[in-house]
Amino acid sequence: MSTPHEVSTPVDDGGRTRVRASFEQRGIEPVPVEERDGHPLQLFWVWFAANISILGIPLGATLVALGLNLWQALVVAAIGAFGSFALVGLISIAGRRGGAPSLTLSRAVFGVRGNVLPTLVSLGSRLGWETVNTATAAFALLSLSALLFGTDADAHQVPVLAIACILIFVFLTVAVSGMGHSFLVRVQKYATWAFGALNVFVAAFLVATVDWSAVTSAPAGPAVAMVVGVGIIAGGTGIGWANAGADMSRYQAPRVRAGQLVASASAGAGIPLVLLIGLGSLLSVGDPSLGSASDPVAAIRDLLPEWVAVPYLLAAFGGLLLSNHLSVYSAGLTTLTLGIRIKRVYAVIVDVVVTTAGAIYFMLFASSFYGPFITFIALLSVPVTAWVAVFLVDLTRRADYDSAGLMDLSRSSAYWYRGGVEWRALTAWAVAIVLGYLFTRAQVTADEVWFTGALYDTWIGQNGLGWVMSFVVAGGIYLALGGARGAGAVARGEKSARR
Repeated sequence: MSTPHEVSTPVDDGGRTRVRASFEQRGIEPVPVEERDGHPLQLFWVWFAANISILGIPLGATLVALGLNLWQALVVAAIGAFGSFALVGLISIAGRRGGAPSLTLSRAVFGVRGNVLPTLVSLGSRLGWETVNTATAAFALLSLSALLFGTDADAHQVPVLAIACILIFVFLTVAVSGMGHSFLVRVQKYATWAFGALNVFVAAFLVATVDWSAVTSAPAGPAVAMVVGVGIIAGGTGIGWANAGADMSRYQAPRVRAGQLVASASAGAGIPLVLLIGLGSLLSVGDPSLGSASDPVAAIRDLLPEWVAVPYLLAAFGGLLLSNHLSVYSAGLTTLTLGIRIKRVYAVIVDVVVTTAGAIYFMLFASSFYGPFITFIALLSVPVTAWVAVFLVDLTRRADYDSAGLMDLSRSSAYWYRGGVEWRALTAWAVAIVLGYLFTRAQVTADEVWFTGALYDTWIGQNGLGWVMSFVVAGGIYLALGGARGAGAVARGEKSARR
């Protein structure tokens, strides 16, 4: 369907003429109902593509480092991945109802001004993951160049080549994310098959090298380690994507059922994640050194002969690229939600400039990379999870959203509330963050601890459940303050106004 918000190209299709949308000009404004013709299978491929990244393998190594055997790791991976992406699917329901991105719809929950703080946190999370993706992909491309052309694999020795690797990744990201929703959905679907095939090839070789006697004789770890593992997997997978759920579902047709949206996100992401996390666990049980490696991605590369290392690095680069496509697209929408008045494609460019600078710094100047950034992103899971709880409680009573109110940042907005802030939502969110951090320790290495919460020594803190506490407290306080009832009243008022 050609719309005023797209640049379209006619395509010959066996005597029929159909129109292929090639460039999305729409920003964060709600998609008109008549233009929402998406279906759940599209979202399945989007989330599948975003999660075939090799970053799932180190997560599996982490589970084994906790003391879990392979079967426990697989159970933990399934619960953490499928469960956390079910939350993404729930947020997607709001996108189908309101036709707008997640953080834009969040204006209805927190107020057009109160929503600024959750939006900034969400943007920080997206930019953090994009920096990890960009730097990791550049390292993979640098290693590929070393194998194929004999260049130095140390970024410090070949800084120009390292920057070139970053720019190649960034260019390929913008080439898809900048085009917008329709083009991104198509690329994610077909690229999944290509890079998925490479992953299967490499995985088959790696499985053949496993010490199966070590795998079968590995003792089971304590149940408490499984609890911790679920938290690690959920925090490193679905929780990080939760605030992007509606970004991709806003084009879904109104007839699409809520259960289909939840299933498409949960299965689409859960299937590749369980396979990759399981592979990482399998390799680590057979070779415990993988779990303690400072760079597990490079450690796996070193296990491979050159003829397998090349497809491994290509699969690594491709998987990270597919993940970055979606993350950058979402970050562009989140940037616009802050009230910055630029076109969506320019917001995408602004975001990748930031992550490019971050990747250059961490590749060429920082003494370490993964530790500080993974810790930073893990810390952001507390406020993101608190936002998810408040948003979902609100969603239980909000049947739809006022399109004009979402885009109006003035006093006339339906979501102005008091001074532009819905204080019940913001209070619940803030209190939950403080309490969540009281149960949290930010630890980069054994010797480098950023801070330790006062309640970290409790069972909740010791088992890494600060983010769960944040979720429960945020939702509970918002309910206690009558937030869900308020959402229902607003929704009914909006319906009456339209009648």
